[in-house]
Amino acid sequence: MTGSTGARLAAAAVWALTRVALLLFVTKVITLPGPDVTSDVSVIYHGWSEVLKTGTYPESDVTWQYPPLAALAILSPALLPFLDYASAFFVLAFVCDGLVLALLLYAGRGGGRSVAGAWVWVAGVPLLGTTAYARYDVMVTAVAVAALLAGLRHPRVMGVLAAVGALLKVWPALILAGTARGRRTRLAWTAAAVTAAGLLVGCAVAMPGALAFLGAQRDRGTEVESLGALIFHVARQFGWQGRVELHYGSMEFLGPHVPLVSTLALGLSVLAFGWLLVWRLRARDFGASTPADAAFAAVLLFTTTSRVISPQYMLWLVGLAAVCLVFRDSRMVLPAGLVLLATGITQWEFPLGFTHVVTSDATGVTLMFLRNGLLVAATLIACRRLWRRTVPGAARDDRGSAVRPGPGREAEPVGS
Repeated sequence: MTGSTGARLAAAAVWALTRVALLLFVTKVITLPGPDVTSDVSVIYHGWSEVLKTGTYPESDVTWQYPPLAALAILSPALLPFLDYASAFFVLAFVCDGLVLALLLYAGRGGGRSVAGAWVWVAGVPLLGTTAYARYDVMVTAVAVAALLAGLRHPRVMGVLAAVGALLKVWPALILAGTARGRRTRLAWTAAAVTAAGLLVGCAVAMPGALAFLGAQRDRGTEVESLGALIFHVARQFGWQGRVELHYGSMEFLGPHVPLVSTLALGLSVLAFGWLLVWRLRARDFGASTPADAAFAAVLLFTTTSRVISPQYMLWLVGLAAVCLVFRDSRMVLPAGLVLLATGITQWEFPLGFTHVVTSDATGVTLMFLRNGLLVAATLIACRRLWRRTVPGAARDDRGSAVRPGPGREAEPVGS
């Protein structure tokens, strides 16, 4: 048995052990302390599925804020009619989790590839805990991972899958940010645009309310786990007269200056988009890992600056970090490690310590500063490394000479 084969078998074995444990937890064979995160599936998702079965989207429910193909994820437990809704959902989440592992193990074979990506996924999902199987984000992440890996040889397939992912939960559209200039970008982006347009029209014709998600988050505030929420966590220690309430499906700060902070968060997201656009225009050196590295950096940017950072968002980052580390020449090892740390702290703050977060006590504030601080650090490092790797003349050695990294190798000073 070769070392790489042994590493793949070990990853599969650890995956199986940890995922069986997750299934036991979400099905309540073994109970854990803290709030029950599975109620979103048994109550909210199940309720939405009953509405969807009538031939309409649940547009009257303010918590429905998802693109039209999200209906497929919500209705998917019907594929296993011999199980109750929640159990079927958990089994399908388990299957999608396994699909991601299989894709990463397969992609990690060959020269310049590594099984490290699979290990990131094996570790990252249980670090998030039961939330990983109690939301449909693992299904969306599977589509995004498949799209990035398919793009290595089939840019049209990448575009189609990116469009499907975007109509499941928007963010997979960002995986197209790093496609190589020229023919690959034209093929991937055209396929994505055509697929998205066709699916949107089909959903709008098939069921009323398909496009309601476009304005669903307009009135959202600042969620208690977001970067902007740190201002109010601290302000509460000095007598800020606001409150925390369930608002649009999540716990949000409401009160003085919240609209201002929410607007500033939107402004940060606009700046993030601006940086991404400038990077795209300046980038020239596209290596094998660039699409994954760029997707990881882009999703980090928009996750970190968002008014809402729900725990399940960490699955997106873990999945993209895993794809990055499939490639030995990726510069995202440190940001990926920071994301894994942030994922572990996320389980600590939700569900285990969520009461502390909601009340902004010392424990809750510390957890939020740690988790969001790690996300900020990962974002800045990922963006810097992406820029230095792909923009000609951006990287410089200690003597100030330009460095031009080529695909698949370490950067070397020009002329050395």
